[in-house]
Amino acid sequence: MAKTRPGVVVTGLTLGALAAVSLLAFQADGAVTRTPAAAPAASAAAASPSPTAEPGPAVAALPAVSGSGRRVVYSTGLHQVWLVDPKKTPPVQGAFKVTPGTVEPLPGSYSVYSRAAAGTGTDGLSIEHVIRFVQQGSTVFGFSAAVDPSPATPPADTTPKKTGGIRSNRADGQALWDFAPTGTRVTVIP
Repeated sequence: MAKTRPGVVVTGLTLGALAAVSLLAFQADGAVTRTPAAAPAASAAAASPSPTAEPGPAVAALPAVSGSGRRVVYSTGLHQVWLVDPKKTPPVQGAFKVTPGTVEPLPGSYSVYSRAAAGTGTDGLSIEHVIRFVQQGSTVFGFSAAVDPSPATPPADTTPKKTGGIRSNRADGQALWDFAPTGTRVTVIP
């Protein structure tokens, strides 16, 4: 029987324990969002959940039941979007409030199937960074940002339209555009 030196055994056990702790920390990190208040002052800008410079409405932490892998998460109840990439630190690359259209998409997992740099919304506003991810009935659901958020003249037709445009501000729209090319998963949760 070969003799083992005690230092080799201790080193092996220590490395094994560090690997296990690192794996558990990585798995836990995917379900929890770091808040800017916990970040050191020097890196506060990097820890900001939204690319906008001005303070906006409070942003909730990523819900634990929001899928897995790289994805855009949209909560119909919170009217909030999270850009999630578990391979990065922190995994939540951005989080911001949005304004929904007149109807909401059903909860589920979808994929970005179409993008347009600019267009006109059903409300007559000029929009940019249009990212479409599902059509349910005659309503197309997607993200966009209004170029000029001031109200447009309402269409002459007074019939209420079902609109599925989910609007963000321009900076958040740019972040979403950069994060979600065609094929990116979009998870809609209540």
